[in-house]
Amino acid sequence: MPLRNYLRSLERDGKLVVIREPVSKRLEMSGILKKLEPRPVLFEQVKESRFRVAGNLFCGKGPFADYFRIPPLQIISVMSKAITNPTTPAVWRDGPPPCQEIVNLKPDLDELPILFHCEGDGGNYISSGVFLSRHPLHGQNADFHRAMQFSKTEMAIRVVKGRHFDAFLQDRKTLDVAVCVGLPPNILAAAATSVELGFDELTIANSLEPFAVVPAKTVDALVPAEAEFVIEGTVYLDRRHAEGPFVDLTETQDVVRSEPVFEVKAVTHRRDAIWHALLPGALEHKLLMGMPREPTIFQSVNRVVRCLDVHVNPGGCSWLHAIVQIDKHGDDDGRKAIEAAFAGHRSCKHVFVVDGDVDIYDPLAVEWAMATRFQGDRDLVVKPRAPGSSLDPSSEPETYNTCRVGFDLTKPLETAGKKFDKTPFPNVDLSRYQL
Repeated sequence: MPLRNYLRSLERDGKLVVIREPVSKRLEMSGILKKLEPRPVLFEQVKESRFRVAGNLFCGKGPFADYFRIPPLQIISVMSKAITNPTTPAVWRDGPPPCQEIVNLKPDLDELPILFHCEGDGGNYISSGVFLSRHPLHGQNADFHRAMQFSKTEMAIRVVKGRHFDAFLQDRKTLDVAVCVGLPPNILAAAATSVELGFDELTIANSLEPFAVVPAKTVDALVPAEAEFVIEGTVYLDRRHAEGPFVDLTETQDVVRSEPVFEVKAVTHRRDAIWHALLPGALEHKLLMGMPREPTIFQSVNRVVRCLDVHVNPGGCSWLHAIVQIDKHGDDDGRKAIEAAFAGHRSCKHVFVVDGDVDIYDPLAVEWAMATRFQGDRDLVVKPRAPGSSLDPSSEPETYNTCRVGFDLTKPLETAGKKFDKTPFPNVDLSRYQL
């Protein structure tokens, strides 16, 4: 369903906080979102813009699963099925598409409610924008890039080396893009998924929930027809501008870099468009970054041992840690799962493998497994330094080399008479007692 329909359902169910007082996009709105996290918020009046703003929409697996009307434990299987069975979105044929109700060929970014999030940031930042770009050999690509405004029509975008967008840009030198803001979670999650070069992420999104696309107005891209905003223009490899500082997944402020310039040439949007503010480093950011890595880890681990569940947890910045639950049948299954998990998410720094009786969503349960089932000289896997995540402030500057560590927290198959399972207390019916 379109994002605005989801907002209506939240409001109908009493789950949406509606703020009707005028609020500034500079420092004030981000502070309110953080204070109210994880409650979804709709700002009816923005001091610097005529558009409404929504945020904190998918701050956990519960709201994400509710959107698709599935229990949270089915998220990995549903996303895995969408990745392995992609389908092509339909082309919009019901008249003028909603995302192009208004077409502005002389855009001014100052008119948009692009937030200035934290003291020390380099500028106003788009953090929820899905970049759609096209390559003559590899087709269309969808992914996220933060974009810092520095003029009425220009932004500096953070392009991570080695990603598909970077490959497109390095090859073409200039790249037309359509940046979509105000999208439902099927498209957001698909754009954050790691797939092979040449794989159109929108086909994953369509398998999660069907939607229609329409050609962008000024660039060669197919965009979701019911997006709230589409910002069109060109990214130039050799035109550079300082980008940053900016808060990232680790909740620390990233450094200033010289990054490619995005020149905005058109903005199309719904007549009463709603901007999606994705709070950097907060729970919604963490969910949309980390959760799409869980199916790829699950599939990789499941090739070598029976994988039960995966949690890329917020305590690990929803990027650097993965907790993997397995059904252990061999003495080396824990180590196999560790190696496979790193292969399934190459930015992961620490992997924790546990048995099926350990709740991977309870940090105390995982720590209990480490306390009772782990011996460092036997169950610790330390991998040689290699390039890791640029998001990790402790990695080596420039190279991002990091030390990856795996923790096999599974109980041994041969227990030598020792007890490794928690002993349950008697189950009593408290209704029989006056409490």
